[in-house]
Amino acid sequence: MGVFDGLHLGHQAVIGTAVEGAGRSGGVAGVLTFEPHPIQILAPGRAPRRILVSLEHKERLLASLGVKVLLVLRFDETMARQSAEEFGEHLFSVAALRQVVAGEDWKFGRERRGTMDLLRELGKPHGVEVTTVPAVMLKGERISSTCLRRALRDGNLRAASGMLGRSYTVMGTVVRGEQLGRKLGAPTANIMLGNQQLPPDGVYAVTATIGEERETHRGVANLGVRPTVNGERRLLEVHLLDFEGDLYEAGVEVYFGLRLRSEKKFKDQEELKKQIRRDLEEARELFKQSKAGI
Repeated sequence: MGVFDGLHLGHQAVIGTAVEGAGRSGGVAGVLTFEPHPIQILAPGRAPRRILVSLEHKERLLASLGVKVLLVLRFDETMARQSAEEFGEHLFSVAALRQVVAGEDWKFGRERRGTMDLLRELGKPHGVEVTTVPAVMLKGERISSTCLRRALRDGNLRAASGMLGRSYTVMGTVVRGEQLGRKLGAPTANIMLGNQQLPPDGVYAVTATIGEERETHRGVANLGVRPTVNGERRLLEVHLLDFEGDLYEAGVEVYFGLRLRSEKKFKDQEELKKQIRRDLEEARELFKQSKAGI
């Protein structure tokens, strides 16, 4: 159980414990999570403006960790008023439940009064094992969604990767854009992302997996407002190297690697065109040398 925003190594430790328990008992591992993030209801003024993973993205990542069932509880004012004891009784009424796993400091119920010790006591009459998982540390600091969000905001992708155990990714859908990339010699896929957390604006070496088949391609991404062409909205545009085809409406997961440069305004589109060619050459060389950071 948990919110699992980001699915960092701390979250993975909780999920891994549940998957192991399911293997021992011949059961099925599931995740119970909440949507939206409870802090958006309990303290909206303190809620992060951006999420680290969308629900669809979370479902894909959980499946890769061995989770077979995802149960999403809508967190609203009614649930916020539910006492810890009420929440526990509802949880343990699930007949086939054998084990519940959460972080050692996980809290639940009205005013967050429920602790893992209380949950353990509530589970005993039902024969449910309650397992706590300690925090995962990295360089002496507890891994958390807050630390991960800070690393991404600061552009520290190496630190973010260390907390995730993988490259940071975002997931979205390719939408039709203004086709400016085609005119500049590098057609791009415009990715609609919603309110996912992104690193600082700039040009990145990336890989992208396309569709349900998860076909993987290397590429270069531009994240920003495109000042040379008087752009206004922040966009993520991805040019796939040596790719031909129609990507409109396709689901895409983008893996951020090395940041090649910051976004800047060029004198004109011709100068921008030359820089794009240099960006593509640099990315190709980095991929060739396995130094793209992905």
